[in-house]
Amino acid sequence: MTLLDVVDLQMYYETIRGWVKAVDGVSFRVEKGEALGLAGESGCGKTSAALAIIGLLPWNGKIFGGQINFGGKDILQIQDQEMRKDIRWKKISVIFQGAMNALHPTKSIGDQIVEAITVHEEVSKDEAKKRAGQLLDLVGIGASKINRYPHELSGGMKQRTMTAMALACNPELVIADEPTTALDVIIEAQVLSVMKELQQKLSLSMIVISHDLSMIASVCHKAAIMYAGKIAEYGSTVSIFKEPLHPYTQKLISAFPSILGRKTELSSISGFPPDLLDPPTGCRFHPRCTYAMDLCKKKEPLPFAVGEDHIVACHLVGK
Repeated sequence: MTLLDVVDLQMYYETIRGWVKAVDGVSFRVEKGEALGLAGESGCGKTSAALAIIGLLPWNGKIFGGQINFGGKDILQIQDQEMRKDIRWKKISVIFQGAMNALHPTKSIGDQIVEAITVHEEVSKDEAKKRAGQLLDLVGIGASKINRYPHELSGGMKQRTMTAMALACNPELVIADEPTTALDVIIEAQVLSVMKELQQKLSLSMIVISHDLSMIASVCHKAAIMYAGKIAEYGSTVSIFKEPLHPYTQKLISAFPSILGRKTELSSISGFPPDLLDPPTGCRFHPRCTYAMDLCKKKEPLPFAVGEDHIVACHLVGK
């Protein structure tokens, strides 16, 4: 059953030079109990799409079109007061990027989780504190550390605290934005293990935003590969990683090291991402694509279904 259905979302940023087309006609779905990964280079629009879903756009961000259907209701038509009261944190929560700086330094982690609960639900402080302890147990920190302050925790424990806060009101959808930023590989593996376990245990619907393809592959059921404000390829993680069809997806995967199989030289993607103030005509990847044809420079490729839930926006695939 579909929980979130994003249809042709267009979200731009206003600057002194014009409108930056950060999210330009993006569509994807998240089913109940499913984890979707949004992957791509920095600046491709991953976080901007998430901010549009949660309704936390910066002052210069504006929705120009599309729909964000959550539970059968277009949340773009909901007033901000209703978003704060009924949607944000209660039904859709966020694990923000950079847990090192996301927690209040002068409040205990227990008090911060309790505040997240009492602001959105009518429960006593004692009940909220009991639930905070249960959440800390759930994410592997332990209720015994409920009175600890952020400076007393490691980076991984801070990240898991943010995860506990995101789960405080039993949301239907959790958005994790680069959840392992600034963590070393050992702690990153622990955080990913907790996320995967929680997703399975609680049947959580999740959107995981990352440039790290290994994270997407280990946690998510489906993946959407974004490039320059658009989705280049969308489908199950198995199909995308086993048989990537878009040249950009192929380059991304070949640029990522693997410990399996024979050793090969890592490849890179030549050139630079386009300026989204004035993106290229046709396919936005064509200036960097080794397979680019004249058609790619003139006509934007439409999403083409190559199998069940595997969609590619490329003229080579859609021929």
